[in-house]
Amino acid sequence: MKTKPYTPDHSALGYSVGVTLDRFIKIKQDDFPFASGELSQILRDIALASKIVNREINRAGLSNIGGAFGSTNIQGEEQQKLDVVANIRFTRALTKGGEVCAIVSEEDDEVIDLQNSSGKYVVAMDPLDGSSNIDVNISIGTIFSIYRRVTPVGSPIQPEDIMQEGNKQVAAGYVLYGSSTMLVYTTGKGVNGFTYENSLGEFFLSHPNIQAPKDGNIYSINEGLTSQMQNGVKNYVESCKKRNFSARYIGSLVADFHRNLLKGGIYIYPKTNKAPDGKLRLLYEANSLAFIAEQAGAKATNGEERILNIQPTALHQRTPLYIGSGQMVDDVYQFMKEEIQSSLKNP
Repeated sequence: MKTKPYTPDHSALGYSVGVTLDRFIKIKQDDFPFASGELSQILRDIALASKIVNREINRAGLSNIGGAFGSTNIQGEEQQKLDVVANIRFTRALTKGGEVCAIVSEEDDEVIDLQNSSGKYVVAMDPLDGSSNIDVNISIGTIFSIYRRVTPVGSPIQPEDIMQEGNKQVAAGYVLYGSSTMLVYTTGKGVNGFTYENSLGEFFLSHPNIQAPKDGNIYSINEGLTSQMQNGVKNYVESCKKRNFSARYIGSLVADFHRNLLKGGIYIYPKTNKAPDGKLRLLYEANSLAFIAEQAGAKATNGEERILNIQPTALHQRTPLYIGSGQMVDDVYQFMKEEIQSSLKNP
């Protein structure tokens, strides 16, 4: 009888944890010869703040920081306690990082001038998207955009540094606080996703080179507002139902967008009778997600033009948003076009 010595295979126990976010940023730093490390530092600052916010979210039910804060923001929306906490954490991290000269936040009426005239970048952010879902333990997120200032370094911040088209972004991303915490971002050279490993306190590359499906069968829309929507949107929703598409609507923009980005689908928040300009904010919601979408092969429009081509005219400007798999965005755009043509024929 032949025998052989027992040699246990420990390979499964020594799995590779992969590339950390910090190492990935260093590897990709050469893609931006103009940056000299500043952009990389901003991404690190955002990652640090997101770890702190992730901790606060996870302990919210135990530390009495859930629920309403007792005031409203510039949007007229009731601020949640975690809205305020997240805004403080991200603002503080970006201030201490020293690379940012100004911040635009959903939670602040005006531009936050950091009095750092040597800073080369402006950050626009929604510190905590979907905060109405905090108290019911549903996924929420952070959205951010990064722009290079256009006025000379060393001079005071000017409106043109802030009011830039989305196609001028140098980086954009979001953090999803869900069953796991993910940071997804682009610097204009593809989209990559990183999952947070709590025990190590690090983000690891888990979704390299994300590519959105060209088509999908998921539509995300608040159908409770259908009666207030344009006929083109109504007709598109009906066509989705006839094709047995799946309706999936979480009510957190980041969560709905993230699912559709990975699985294929479209997110729609159109203009309505009560919100004729749409509801989502251009500078720190639509622009950043549109940049990510296009870098992943998806599309984003306001129903009339490409989101990234819109020139902002107000700090908290709102816009309709149709974003997701390219074919689905093309389809809804066609329905909108047909509505316009019909109205011209039958004024």
